[in-house]
Amino acid sequence: ATIASSILIDEASGRILQGYRPDSPHPPASLTKLMTLYLTFEALEQGKISLATPVEVSFRAAAMSPSKLYLRPGQEITVELLILATAVKSANDAAAALGEHLAGGSEALFAQRMTAKARELGMRSTVFTNASGLPGGAYTTARDMSTLARAIHTRFSRYSHYFNRRYFQYGARTYRNTNRLLHTRSEVDGMKTGYTRAAGFNLVATAEYRNQKVILV
Repeated sequence: ATIASSILIDEASGRILQGYRPDSPHPPASLTKLMTLYLTFEALEQGKISLATPVEVSFRAAAMSPSKLYLRPGQEITVELLILATAVKSANDAAAALGEHLAGGSEALFAQRMTAKARELGMRSTVFTNASGLPGGAYTTARDMSTLARAIHTRFSRYSHYFNRRYFQYGARTYRNTNRLLHTRSEVDGMKTGYTRAAGFNLVATAEYRNQKVILV
């Protein structure tokens, strides 16, 4: 079984307020999608894609196991809908489609870029192997995930609202955010959940409490 670990940091300074085995290695599960979205936001900022850019869904992306949107091979879907599906519903097919699109069709190449970006951000104990967090040998730590969450909020604050969406609509269906704290705690404004059998339950939560912004992993 995976050893439980946690960290609580001040978002503004990065100062650690509390920690329990924050450097224990851990499968990242769907917390992986935070890096997929980081690289998506970076591509948006660099003008390589726009929110309206159409992405063609590959057979490989469509075949991802749930949680998923059940996208169809050959279907076109906008970058913004893929961001929402990834952030709110934690859809594996949407994350894979984003990763492939950003790396010329290769999720494996995208995973290498994810790990390279992790090093650049100072995440020394993280390796990504895919865009979704489905089991595949990836690992991270609570400390590294807090670094990533803080980098997203600091560098891409204009996109942070995607993590705060309680619902998103796709087709005839409305999907509820997997982060139940968004529905029950007014201080919480994000960010991502994750679950696989190997990883257990994972959470990155961002909140504002008494004028202090904090990140909990």
